[in-house]
Amino acid sequence: MCAAISVVVPVYNEVDCIGPLVREISEASSAFPLEEIVIVDDCSDDDTPRILQQLKQTYPKVRIVRHSQRSGQSTGLWTGISHARGALIVTLDGDGQNNPADIPLLYNAYQKHANENPRMLVAGQRKKRQDNLVRRLSSRGANKIRAFMLKDGVRDTGCSLKLFRREDFISLPFFNHLHRYIPALMLARGVKLTLIDVSHRPRTQGVSKYGFWDRLWVGIADLFGVRWLLSRTKPVIDVKEV
Repeated sequence: MCAAISVVVPVYNEVDCIGPLVREISEASSAFPLEEIVIVDDCSDDDTPRILQQLKQTYPKVRIVRHSQRSGQSTGLWTGISHARGALIVTLDGDGQNNPADIPLLYNAYQKHANENPRMLVAGQRKKRQDNLVRRLSSRGANKIRAFMLKDGVRDTGCSLKLFRREDFISLPFFNHLHRYIPALMLARGVKLTLIDVSHRPRTQGVSKYGFWDRLWVGIADLFGVRWLLSRTKPVIDVKEV
């Protein structure tokens, strides 16, 4: 099995990061079957749209989708994956902290078991998070609470580097902040989960779009909502005409 991969990257005001990131994805693609790089511009108001057009001229596999209004990371993922042409999806952040050189690790893990069960999510987990102390501690606490409530067995669901089938993602219910709960939601649908340790890099350009308090309060509400949703979810079953 050698399904083509669409790499989906949501961005917002990443004028300094997106060029080097696209170059690194292109370089890493010698080790996996890259179909396209779908960049979802979440209504950036800096010079990102101009840079994206330049990248499109330099890298023929770049496709650009732009929101008409700012909609957030989960909507960006949904937009990109909905527009993607590849059967497999790889997601990563647009800030350059995920290393595209790790994509072959996820692809090789998928290929190892795909013939037995193609319904698989390969999720990266950051070995050593390169963020400030407040973000590391808050993330660690949030992950422990989430893992306790949802029982997904994932140490680091905040790592955006993931590989999965497009059809498995599209079948999920959509809601804001969906991206934080992809492993739990896919497990509930009968998708096999494989965890891979990946690298993490410090942000060298631009600024983070997330703060501690805004993630805390929505995270609490989301956890109870997702827990209820999981209690009502039934796994996909195989059917055949007889």
